[in-house]
Amino acid sequence: MNERPDFSRNANRAETSPAFLSVWDMHAYYGESYIVQGISFNVHEGEILALLGRNGAGKTTTLRSIARLDNPQVHRGEIWLDHQPLHKMRAHEASQCGLGLVPEDRRIIPGLTVEENLQLAQIQPPIGWSLDRLYELFPRLGERRRQEGVTLSGGEQQMLSIARALARDIKVLLLDEPYEGLAPVIVDEIEKTLRHVKDQGMTTILVEQNAVRALQLADRAIILDTGSVVYDGTAAEVLENEELRHEYLAI
Repeated sequence: MNERPDFSRNANRAETSPAFLSVWDMHAYYGESYIVQGISFNVHEGEILALLGRNGAGKTTTLRSIARLDNPQVHRGEIWLDHQPLHKMRAHEASQCGLGLVPEDRRIIPGLTVEENLQLAQIQPPIGWSLDRLYELFPRLGERRRQEGVTLSGGEQQMLSIARALARDIKVLLLDEPYEGLAPVIVDEIEKTLRHVKDQGMTTILVEQNAVRALQLADRAIILDTGSVVYDGTAAEVLENEELRHEYLAI
């Protein structure tokens, strides 16, 4: 019987390539469930990294672990951002060091307008983009600044969630399923925004089920399978490698 191809062999450069964000031998659990099983990878400054895999592969758990949320629990491993040991920090401390998480559920605060959601993000330093700069990036938010945030369309709420992260002075933008439930024209707008953010030097990790769109945007890709890294390389190679896409992404 033929062995399954090992697309990760000699590809994971976590120990040898200069990194801005490094994850090393990370293990994470939800209760007794062992989800992330010793993964290691690097993210380089200014790049967009697509974190991909089938449902249940551990993508969101990896993102939440990097952000140092209380759940899941990271039992072992190290996470470094720009020489800062995130693995020794709580979520609010990691945020102050430059992590900006945009969760899948967006978490727009009810009862607050668009502008109040953004202002709330800037109550405590470090402060990032100004409101004027955010409205220039997202003109729709500027038009709806007085509207309650939870009454926006799904696409507009996603824009608000990203803008709220950028309202902080962040080094790495973590995006969990930003395209979910959005029409293709809105996905186009989000992608345009992320390209602009990249042009400003921002580093981004993108978890997305729409793998083709994510790969078309990203510089590099990490593919997870049952909590382990099975591929670490260029996004273009994944798009070109039918065997790899079929094996781990079912596309």
